[in-house]
Amino acid sequence: MADRRWEIAKSCFPSRLAISQLLSAISSLTGITMTVAPSPAIDWAAVRADFPVLTREVHGKPLIYFDSANTGQKPDAVIATVDDFYRRHNANVSRAVHTLGTEATEAYEGARTKLARFLNVRSDELVLCSGTTFAINLVAYSWALPRLQPGDAIVLTRMEHHANIVPWQLVAQRTGAVIKVAELDELGRLDLDRLYALLTPEVKLLALTHVSNVLGTVNPVREICREARKRGIATLIDGSQAAPHLALDVAAIGCDFYAVTGHKMSGPTGTGALWARREHLEAMPPFIGGGEMIKEVRFEGTVFADGPRRFEAGTPNIAGFAGLGAAVDYLSALGMANIEAREQALLQRFNAALGEVPGLRIFGAAPGKAAVVSFLIEGAHAHDLATLLDLEGVAIRSGHHCAHPLMQHFGVPATCRASLAYYNTFEEIDAFVAALNKVRKLLA
Repeated sequence: MADRRWEIAKSCFPSRLAISQLLSAISSLTGITMTVAPSPAIDWAAVRADFPVLTREVHGKPLIYFDSANTGQKPDAVIATVDDFYRRHNANVSRAVHTLGTEATEAYEGARTKLARFLNVRSDELVLCSGTTFAINLVAYSWALPRLQPGDAIVLTRMEHHANIVPWQLVAQRTGAVIKVAELDELGRLDLDRLYALLTPEVKLLALTHVSNVLGTVNPVREICREARKRGIATLIDGSQAAPHLALDVAAIGCDFYAVTGHKMSGPTGTGALWARREHLEAMPPFIGGGEMIKEVRFEGTVFADGPRRFEAGTPNIAGFAGLGAAVDYLSALGMANIEAREQALLQRFNAALGEVPGLRIFGAAPGKAAVVSFLIEGAHAHDLATLLDLEGVAIRSGHHCAHPLMQHFGVPATCRASLAYYNTFEEIDAFVAALNKVRKLLA
């Protein structure tokens, strides 16, 4: 029966992404989970060869890049697309009828279409912007600021990145609203009972991360958004750490806003997007004024463009979005189910190897977590570990990871964070653990 469903789906929908979206829709209607199985045929060594930076040496050692939660590395296809734009197509968008202007506009709008398909949303509900930080600020100032009043509340979680904390604090200060915080259990998961207890009538917005950038915890955002919707509470999901690693169906999640960052998806920096429900976009005033976000300007007043363009003032990062379109093509060709399976296999090996390192403490052990591991070694400061590992060619992150409240929860000033991606290898994991044991002995 499953094989027959697959053959029918293939005859109607040519891409694995489209088939995934079809099965997601069927799951929503029937309650039966149906997914596209990962393909076993991918040559991951060939995939790795697509990333030129991974061939370099650092301090005379082969680079081991375990910092993809900070920024994803770029395949040749993305680099070539950005280079080609500047060499052959460089012009501004929507401001010329000449060939280069048309080509630039096609590249920019093509990225919107590709990203919308990747997220399973409508392209006319997708605001292109510099990334999740801008996207959340857009919602904070254009949606929340005009609506919140003294006594209203915003619910955040203990695991949020500062980009999903500070904008809400600024809005709360200006409106008289208050912030409530949902806490975690001992495994680094949201305590859902306590979270739902916080969703009282004065709460107007629940903002949370899909995947924690420190713990790797994958939050059950679909269930959480359903519970918030029952109570009439709007939801914003920070998808920065989800989009590079999970097959996403934002329509099925049921949130009001979803934000992604392009550079974590192997795209260029300074790219990203906010998806918002159409009714919100139509009701939200512009966040920044300027050219290209208007229909007509007179000194007596301005008529603004329809969303999403009313939120895209000025000249965008056109070359960057051309590159983001190429990144989306690259991820889609690999298949997000394949990427997720690969990274889970790497994580399993990584956790097993770390279990053999004396004095090592891992923060976050939620089942089904993403391939992000924050850790400390007894007696060693996180920055010292990261500095010495860099001398061994290993790139990891150390610090608070823009998550001060989470560090306070664990009672530590900082951790080391190793974050894996599909282009990493099992051999790198073994080399990393060997380097970690060497550094541990130096610091003992």
